[in-house]
Amino acid sequence: MAGRCSGCKSSPAEVNIEQVHRAINQKVPRKKRKKMAELASLPNAFEGEAGLLPGWYHAFFGNQDPVTLELGCGWGEYSIALARRFPQRNFIGVDVKGARLWKAATVALEQGVSNVAFLRVYADRLLQFFEEGEVEEIWLPFPDPFPKPSRARHRLTSPKYLALYRELLRPEGRVHLKTDDPGLYAYTLETVREAGGRVLVAETRLPDLEDAADPRYICTKYERLHREQGKAIRYLCFAFV
Repeated sequence: MAGRCSGCKSSPAEVNIEQVHRAINQKVPRKKRKKMAELASLPNAFEGEAGLLPGWYHAFFGNQDPVTLELGCGWGEYSIALARRFPQRNFIGVDVKGARLWKAATVALEQGVSNVAFLRVYADRLLQFFEEGEVEEIWLPFPDPFPKPSRARHRLTSPKYLALYRELLRPEGRVHLKTDDPGLYAYTLETVREAGGRVLVAETRLPDLEDAADPRYICTKYERLHREQGKAIRYLCFAFV
């Protein structure tokens, strides 16, 4: 994960998604455009606007097990690490940046990690691609904090996203947030409680541990950079039941 999760923004209102992608592609360097074009050919990568059939992820994984999502997965470090640690579970990394997803999907294939897939779609459209109550967990590692109050609605822990997660998650499902931003941490505590959620774990300084059994200690290159700068890593786990 090379930067903040800017890959799960809200979808543009009343805009044709194909026009958006064309406009983006015109501004993208040729090398990135090539990767984005190749994304559709990868067996573990899916375009959200490609008319996916219901149950598409069950067909990919070959089972009916619930899935865990990582929103704003970027280059897939966290999703792949989760899949390697829990080979009996299914994971899907979600982002809108095709070049990053190409890298994530390619690395997963090269490493032979078959229980992870990647979906290119805006986060607020997830209910079009997943059944209600079928997601086991949602991970939000270092999402963009959108510090300006005028941009608060774009935060992945804003009320509209919490309502979305409530629909996606199984009754016992959980959401995990990792952030170096104290403002986003405090904001999330408040919005979760206002939404009637339960904060299960709240840590203002997550230890730097190498614990293979606990996914909260997965450390990406981005997190390592923050730790080297002396920043505290905050962690929240919450549910809606």
